[in-house]
Amino acid sequence: MRQATSKAVAGSSANRRQVLSLAAGIALLAGATTAHAQSTGIAACDDFLTKYDACVVSKVPEAQRAMYKTQIDQTRKAWVDMAKNPSAKATMEATCKQTLDATKASLTAYGCSF
Repeated sequence: MRQATSKAVAGSSANRRQVLSLAAGIALLAGATTAHAQSTGIAACDDFLTKYDACVVSKVPEAQRAMYKTQIDQTRKAWVDMAKNPSAKATMEATCKQTLDATKASLTAYGCSF
């Protein structure tokens, strides 16, 4: 009986670890999705962020993808913060278009087109 109880406890402990691991993965995914879905409120900026993200997810090799995702997440956060400032917001469309033009060249090597 004691052996059966020990196995049941061990099994439930393993199940708890799996459930916690799954929950952590879902929370991480939800956070990443939220970061990617956050809008700057400026069409040119949101268009660039969407295209860049799609390129990275679909064309950049897995080994390099994390670096590009970190860059886009940092850019998105900076632009969202800038858009909150009315004086900075006025110049953001031009900034986003320039960023798109500068980034195009670096991602064409992966077959991305903007």
